[in-house]
Amino acid sequence: MKTAQETFDVYQSGELCVIGFGDRDPLDISVPDCQDELNRLIEKTGGKALAVDMTGLKLIASGMLGLLASLNRDGVRVMLFNPSEDILEVLDITNLNQLISTHTVEV
Repeated sequence: MKTAQETFDVYQSGELCVIGFGDRDPLDISVPDCQDELNRLIEKTGGKALAVDMTGLKLIASGMLGLLASLNRDGVRVMLFNPSEDILEVLDITNLNQLISTHTVEV
């Protein structure tokens, strides 16, 4: 069940929430708006884990990475699927790879 939010698409909700950005450019997304939507989604569904489909994204705003890291610190396990090499490099440089796990899957 895919539902469109203002800032992201929800592919699955519940204890595991799966989101993606669809055709949106995450560099154009308001981080505060995304934070509000993610907080509502997690609160409404009792989400304990968040999987983010990053297929096709080259870059992501540093504020968005900070948002994902803060969710992790708040007890929500955050996983990034198919991040680009550039995103992996930023995660490595900032040590966010210690908080946020990354996975590659065939699409």
